Amino acid sequence: MDAVVQWVRTEWTKSSRGGPEAVRRNAAPIAFPLPPGLASSMHEVVMREADSFEPHAAVRELSDAGVALREEDGGLLRIGPPQVSMFSMPRRHRRPPAVRLAPGEWLRWQINHRFVGLCGGEWFYRLDTLNVAYGPATPDVFLGSPTRRVDERAHLR
Repeated sequence: MDAVVQWVRTEWTKSSRGGPEAVRRNAAPIAFPLPPGLASSMHEVVMREADSFEPHAAVRELSDAGVALREEDGGLLRIGPPQVSMFSMPRRHRRPPAVRLAPGEWLRWQINHRFVGLCGGEWFYRLDTLNVAYGPATPDVFLGSPTRRVDERAHLR
């Protein structure tokens, strides 16, 4: 399958919900240049409040993407909704349908979550941005405007 996935995950606590820390969090990118020569893989970038939102990147197998990718007859790539933890809030009982991309197109799918920590019950938050390109991808493919966009971001208390 000739697809490239980039997962960008930003994680924070209530300390970054307002004031100067929120400004830093909101300045965190939702896309990064791909490593040179990346093909049929997942580029994962994680930024955490505890690390001052510094990006930490890794390249993983495409099968580790946490999203259903399938090539369909007619030359389209079908992208199912990203997996959501059963422990995240708000509950999403109705998810958007799968998106289909033609070669040369790319998708940006955003979804946010609130979680309750296991130790002490403190809430923490996460914004996931899934960027998917179908076909050969240049390193800067995700730095422009996507062909398709799905926004599942919700108000998080």
